[in-house]
Amino acid sequence: MTLYEFDENIKAKSGAKLLCGVDEAGRGPLAGDVYAAAVIFPEGVQIDGINDSKKLSEKKREALYDEIISSALAYSICTSSVSEIEEINILNAAMLAMKRAVESLDALPDLVLIDGNKTPDISPKAVSVVKGDAQSQCIAAASVLAKVSRDRYMKQMDKLSPEYQFSKHKGYGTKLHYEMVDKYGLCKIHRPSFFKKYFEKKNG
Repeated sequence: MTLYEFDENIKAKSGAKLLCGVDEAGRGPLAGDVYAAAVIFPEGVQIDGINDSKKLSEKKREALYDEIISSALAYSICTSSVSEIEEINILNAAMLAMKRAVESLDALPDLVLIDGNKTPDISPKAVSVVKGDAQSQCIAAASVLAKVSRDRYMKQMDKLSPEYQFSKHKGYGTKLHYEMVDKYGLCKIHRPSFFKKYFEKKNG
């Protein structure tokens, strides 16, 4: 079954006409906001080559980003800030970003498909789809929009704090990233709670 067929099957079973896919990017990194996107496609739209954004090259994601936006009936990209991540934890911050994305859409979906095993508190009916970004076209599209948007944001952060080389690791916990933190300390877009165990071990 193709990703498009998966969505069509869901629509047939549920009676939903407008299906919205939602996914997030940036739960794992040690720095930066978490991003979420919501996408609704018009009837009959199929995007060739779409898949879970993690399985696509950066060049392919960038190309799909433009195609998704031009093909979508409605889309939205929203964030939760580092301060929100620290205040309510990363899972709740990701749910909040997803909620914002759905509520910012120009069209009201009949059914919302959320990647993962939890759903945010939203008014349209929402169902979770485990590994949905590899099964559903609209979730995969949201995955691409969220990932590309967050990567672009991290490249902007790289210009503001070039010593951390954010454009190379996008905030993930790579050897290079930890080396830069050891050298320069944390900056304003780092998530302090994500470093708690690291610093405890290092200073223990």
